[in-house]
Amino acid sequence: MKRLLITGAAGGLGQAMRSRLGGLAEVLRLSDIADLGAAQANEEVMPCDLGDAASVMRLVEGCDGILHLGGVSVEDRFSKILNANIAGVYNLFEAARAHGHPRILFASSNHTIGYYRQDQHLKTTDPMRPDSLYGVSKCFGEALATMYFEKFGQETALVRIGSCFEKPRNHRMLATWMSYSDFQALIERVFTAPRLGCPIIWGVSDNDRNWWDNSAAAYLGWRPKDNAEVYRTELDAAMPTPPTDDPASVYQGGHFVQEPIHQKP
Repeated sequence: MKRLLITGAAGGLGQAMRSRLGGLAEVLRLSDIADLGAAQANEEVMPCDLGDAASVMRLVEGCDGILHLGGVSVEDRFSKILNANIAGVYNLFEAARAHGHPRILFASSNHTIGYYRQDQHLKTTDPMRPDSLYGVSKCFGEALATMYFEKFGQETALVRIGSCFEKPRNHRMLATWMSYSDFQALIERVFTAPRLGCPIIWGVSDNDRNWWDNSAAAYLGWRPKDNAEVYRTELDAAMPTPPTDDPASVYQGGHFVQEPIHQKP
């Protein structure tokens, strides 16, 4: 690609991918409302509020692909989720429609299905069961992307990220963890595969604990290699295993099922 846009580039995952994806495009266009620092070689820095339609239109112009990590990434007040995760996603897809339909990787979430129990093995065709307003916003994003594909042919990978960190941070993540290396490999397949379409992809490494069936996306050729199980001993030494009746042991969304509706402070 000539130019890859990364939204949410100042976040933890955005920073990790910023340092890894330089070979995927001649130019990385980096965007966030937070400080992105100085542009490095082959980078462009373009701050942008996703809720500002005109700014998003300018942001997408000239881009061949979009890695959409931007938005609110945890449960929060509805007004914040509405601006970034709902209005912002609509603005992004409208800008993509206006600028030649660059492929999009939409960072969705396991919180679209958070109320399923951990003893249930899910396919991508299973109904959504969001556990939070944040999860609902990701359901909206997936539905919007599907409509733009059906109506306009906009190709988008809907990646339901489990937990993407350097290593798993708790016992639940032994099932949900996706390594940075595996996510990088997935991004590269999304933007180089001959055919993408609009698949739902479970964003998870090759963990021994496995709640999700990724066979529907096998045609992309992505094969995760890392396994959270190598961190089990480290986790056991660092913290107790949660009780069997704890939401972290019962629900795929973990403690998100307990989140209240956040009001203004």
